[in-house]
Amino acid sequence: MADDNDALFATPGEGFFRLADTDQKFALHWKSGSLKYTNFKPMVEGGTAKLFSCFDENLRRTVVYKTLHDHLREDEIETQRFLREARVTANIAHPGTVPLYELGRDRNGSLFFTMKRVNGRDLRSIIESLKAGDERTAIAFPLSAQVDILISVCQTVAYAHRHGVIHRDLKPANILVGGFGEALVIDWGLAKVWGEPELATAEMGADEDPALTPVGRRYGTPLYMAPELARGDAHIDGRVDVFSLGIVLYEILTHQPLLSGETVSEVTKKLLNEPFPKPSEAAPDRDIPAALEAICCKALEKETKNRFHDVNEMIEELQNYRAA
Repeated sequence: MADDNDALFATPGEGFFRLADTDQKFALHWKSGSLKYTNFKPMVEGGTAKLFSCFDENLRRTVVYKTLHDHLREDEIETQRFLREARVTANIAHPGTVPLYELGRDRNGSLFFTMKRVNGRDLRSIIESLKAGDERTAIAFPLSAQVDILISVCQTVAYAHRHGVIHRDLKPANILVGGFGEALVIDWGLAKVWGEPELATAEMGADEDPALTPVGRRYGTPLYMAPELARGDAHIDGRVDVFSLGIVLYEILTHQPLLSGETVSEVTKKLLNEPFPKPSEAAPDRDIPAALEAICCKALEKETKNRFHDVNEMIEELQNYRAA
């Protein structure tokens, strides 16, 4: 008869701790900084940065290495954003953020930071797979699981707000779901932190892609932006994140974007001047719970005074739905 412990341990493979790594002697003259990272493998490239998986020779583990594109290494705004992302992520240190290990410069002077490698997928890809009718995704992520993910994200955002940080770029692509269901909020480079001057946001280019966060800008992605950010209001608070979370919930419920348009100006016009359809109106073929629709609509109120006062109020309503 097999030992009961056999069920706890699979055949050793990727991610298993091995004696050769955990007990390897540590050299008297060790490598530090970027020199200790080897075996770089490209992961993904964005508009401003690129990510690699690599191996930390000292701690004997695989990590994620992020650095700016070469042509942006001296760019003042992108450098500031990169540093802010690293330092905000490191200082929030919440279970809903990715642990950050090191910030430094490589031999060429380029900034980099390393962080935990998370095996999972972002919420955008999950919603897209559900929309496409993928059965495995539907089994793994029923509506209840998606709501739990959103609650976890809201809790992370509420924690950040309590520490004076507003994300300003919340969207499904910035929500990672790990292999054990953990939800992680990433990309804090556009965060507003305590002490930042209350200045209007940079003016948006009318012909820019509304689905992207433009290089060099200080506002979030237009398709997920609160009206007060689009207007460039001098004062904003945590309710800009409440609005973005409302859009995330809208996409969970409808599998459709709240806003559309070829340019930022088109999206902004709809955001500021046109009424939003209710989730059940946008997706009449989907069985959308009335309680979740009400939460979504309140988070998406154009006037901040009519929105949830803070993320904690939204969390309470979502938890009440799950408990019903």
